[in-house]
Amino acid sequence: MATYNAPLVDFKFLLNEWLNIDAHYQQINAEGMDSELALEVLAQGAKFAENEIAPLNQHGDEQGCQLTNGGVTTPDGFAAAYQTYIANGWNAMLGSADFDGQDLPYSMAVPVHEMLNSANLSWRLTTMLTESAVLAITKHGSEELKQRYLANIISGEWTGTMNLTEPHAGTDLSLLSTKAEPQADGSYAITGNKIFITAGDHDWSENIIHLVLARLPDAPKGVKGISLFLVPKINVNDDGSLGTPNAVSVGSIEKKMGLKGSPTCVMNYDGARGFLIGEEHAGLACMFTMMNDARFQVGLQGLGIGEASYQGALEYAIDRLQSRAPQGVQAPDKKADPIVFQPDVRRMLLIQRSLTEGCRALSILYAKYMDIEKYANGENQSNAEAVIAYLTPICKAFFTDMATEVSNHGIQIYGGHGYIREWGMEQYVRDTRIAQLYEGTNGIQAADLIGRKLTRSNGEMMKITHAAFNEIVNDMANSEYQSHALGLLTQWQTVSESLLDKSPEHCAAIACDYLNYCAYTLIGILWLSMLDKLPNAENQDYAAGKIKTGEFYIASILPRAQQYLHTIEHGAESVNATDLNDFVFA
Repeated sequence: MATYNAPLVDFKFLLNEWLNIDAHYQQINAEGMDSELALEVLAQGAKFAENEIAPLNQHGDEQGCQLTNGGVTTPDGFAAAYQTYIANGWNAMLGSADFDGQDLPYSMAVPVHEMLNSANLSWRLTTMLTESAVLAITKHGSEELKQRYLANIISGEWTGTMNLTEPHAGTDLSLLSTKAEPQADGSYAITGNKIFITAGDHDWSENIIHLVLARLPDAPKGVKGISLFLVPKINVNDDGSLGTPNAVSVGSIEKKMGLKGSPTCVMNYDGARGFLIGEEHAGLACMFTMMNDARFQVGLQGLGIGEASYQGALEYAIDRLQSRAPQGVQAPDKKADPIVFQPDVRRMLLIQRSLTEGCRALSILYAKYMDIEKYANGENQSNAEAVIAYLTPICKAFFTDMATEVSNHGIQIYGGHGYIREWGMEQYVRDTRIAQLYEGTNGIQAADLIGRKLTRSNGEMMKITHAAFNEIVNDMANSEYQSHALGLLTQWQTVSESLLDKSPEHCAAIACDYLNYCAYTLIGILWLSMLDKLPNAENQDYAAGKIKTGEFYIASILPRAQQYLHTIEHGAESVNATDLNDFVFA
C-alpha cells in the first residue's frame, strides 16, 4: 500500500495565498487566530494522520471488527491510536471553550479532518460522529444535559452516535416506530431497533452517548411526531460518575463491502433510559443539525479518499516500467519507461488531481463560511448559513461521486495489480462506495438542492451563494480568468432561475443533473480563481504543476457541465414519460 503524505503545500497555498486566512480571521474577529497557528495545527495533524493511523488502515480492513459476549472489539491498534488522539486534544478542536473545548475555526479543523479520512477512513468515522453529536447537544440540549455530558464528549472520553434508520424506515423517517415512554423522574423509556449505526459499540471509550429518534405516545403522524433523545450506554450519576449499564445492546454487526475497521451495528433499545433533546416532536430539526454537519463530513471522506488514491496512483506510475513512451525514450538506462510518461496515464492522473484539488478548494471555501456562521452575527451570519445550506448537498454528493471516479482511475493506473488487495487501491473503492449512500443518498442530496435549497427558497439561497462567488470573481486580477469566471457564474444563475417555475416532477427528474452542473461550474470558478493567484505563489515549483492541473480542469473537466446543462434543458420529459409497464415486460 502506498505511503500517505499529507498535502501540506496545497493547504498552505489555499489558506495563506488563496483564502488569505489572516485577513479572514480579522474580518470575523476570531481573536488569537492567525495563519501561523493554523499551519502549526495542520502540521501536527499531518504527523498524527501519517504516523499513527495510516499504518493501521490496511490491517484494519483485513482484521475487521468482532462482536463477542455482547461487546465489539475493533482492529488491533485502533483503540490505542484513539487514546493518543484525545490525549493530544484533537477531538476537542471545535468544542466550546465553556466545556473545555478549543473553539478553533473550521478552517483549521477541516483540513485535519480531510487528512484523517485519507489516512484511515474506518478509524475516522467514530470521531466524526462524536463531533456531530457535540454540535447537536450544544445547539439543542438543555443546560442540565450540557453540564452532565458535553465536557466528556468534547474531550473524547466518551463517544457519540446518531440513531435514525430502522429496518423499515430509511430515508422516509416518517415511518420510524421506536417508542419513548415518559417516566416519573422526567426521563423516557426508549424501546425499538436501529440499524446501520456507526460505532454503536466499540472498545475505545468507557461510555457511548447515543442520539436516538423516537416517538412519544401522543406524537402526531409523520416527521412532525419525531423527538430526539440522548441515551447513554452507561447511565451517568448526578455527580458525573458512571452508574449502571443502560438497557442498550448490540444485536449484530454488519458484514460490509468496505469500512471493515468500523463497526456498523444493529442496536436494540429495551426500555433504555433516555433524555429529551430540544422540544417534544421537534426531533427532526435537532437531528438535522447533526445530519447536515455529517453530510459535509461525508463529503470530506470522499475528498480524503480521492487524495489517497491519487497519491498511490502517482507513486506507482513513477515506479512501474512498461513499454517505451510514444514521445520517445525517457529512461535510456532501463528496459522500459515509467508509465507516468504514457499520455493516457497522465490523463487519468490529471483527472484525479484536478477533481481532488478542486473539491479541496470548495471545502476550504465552505469552512470559511462555517467560520463566519460561528463568529459573526446579524446579516453576515444569516448569509453564511444560506451559503452553507446551498453548498452542503453539493459537497456531500459531488465529493463522494468524485471519490468513486478517482479511486477507480487509481485501480486502472495499477492495471491488474490494482485489483489485488496487497496494493491497497481496491480498498479505496470499497471504502468510499458507502459515502454515496449514507447520510442521505446522493439522489436525496440532489433532490434537497433543487427542491429545498433552490425552489422552496424561491432562489434566495442561490442568490446569496451567487454573491459569495461573485466576491471571488471580483477579486481576480487576470482579466481573462475574470471574464471566463463571470460568464460561468452568470450562466449558473440564469440556469438556476429558469428552474424556479418548473413543476416538482420536472425538477426531480433533472435534480442529479442540476447538482452536477452546479458542482462542475462552481469548482471551475474556483480553479480560475486559483490560477489567478498561482503566478505569485511563494512556492513556484508547486505552482507550476498546479497551474497545468488547473488548465487541464478548464479544458477537459469543466465541459462536463455543459453536458449536464443539456440534460437539464431537455432530459426531464423522457424520464417522466415512462411508467412501470415500460420496465416490466414478459
